[in-house]
Amino acid sequence: MDVVSVTDADDPRVALYRDVRDRDRIGRDGVFVAEGEVVLRALLGPRSRFAPASLLIAADRAPALLPTLPRHAGVPAYVAAPAVMDRIVGFPIHRGILAIGEVGAPSTAEALLAAAMPPALVVAALGIANHDNVGGIFRNAAAFGATGVLLDAHSCHPLYRKAIRVSTGSALTMPFAQLAPDADVVATLLAAGFDVLALSPRGEMSLAETRRSQRTAILLGTEGAGLPDAVLARVRTVRIPMAEGVDSLNVAVTSGIVLHHLAGLTPG
Repeated sequence: MDVVSVTDADDPRVALYRDVRDRDRIGRDGVFVAEGEVVLRALLGPRSRFAPASLLIAADRAPALLPTLPRHAGVPAYVAAPAVMDRIVGFPIHRGILAIGEVGAPSTAEALLAAAMPPALVVAALGIANHDNVGGIFRNAAAFGATGVLLDAHSCHPLYRKAIRVSTGSALTMPFAQLAPDADVVATLLAAGFDVLALSPRGEMSLAETRRSQRTAILLGTEGAGLPDAVLARVRTVRIPMAEGVDSLNVAVTSGIVLHHLAGLTPG
């Protein structure tokens, strides 16, 4: 890893880090922004699904951090004084650790599901527009051994900086695919041989009664509206019992509870 000192915030070599908040758009320049030590180690680690392009490290963090990172030949580590780094990214970057990763070719839903060998457990999410919830779903999926995550076109992309950070880097290691705008998620899952369990407070069966098949997918909807009735009518529906008067759970919390339950079951 080549260590390069940067003293000028306008240095063209760090152009991809300039005004990070404006550049945090997946698909722009074919890259994404990763932030923080835990996320950086995930990006550089052996389980990462993405290639690093460069690092930008605050000078007060570099001496202790850089010698402990996995080596990637040809990937520059730019080191800048904290004040210079703040001017580059456009705001005070307290963690002092950023990286650029290459998005690469996206996976398709069909390829993701075909690669999910039994016993497979897939999380499918519809309309999850909140970065924190997407990151939380990925973190839970990794924690409980899910095979992959499938998102519809209306969900937040998991490679947004905040989503990656909330996932503690799991968005960089967990296989995922995003559906086309006109795709039918239920038909896609059923065609791949998955038993689909849709989470709803009005679910026909309690989570405790739910069993796991060799290929199981859990289907999560946006907070508030939940999954559309037209979707719920086509699959088995599951509820998490709650105290009277409580409407629903946060969708990321729901994913953790359901994945924990299913991870403890022997697939039938």
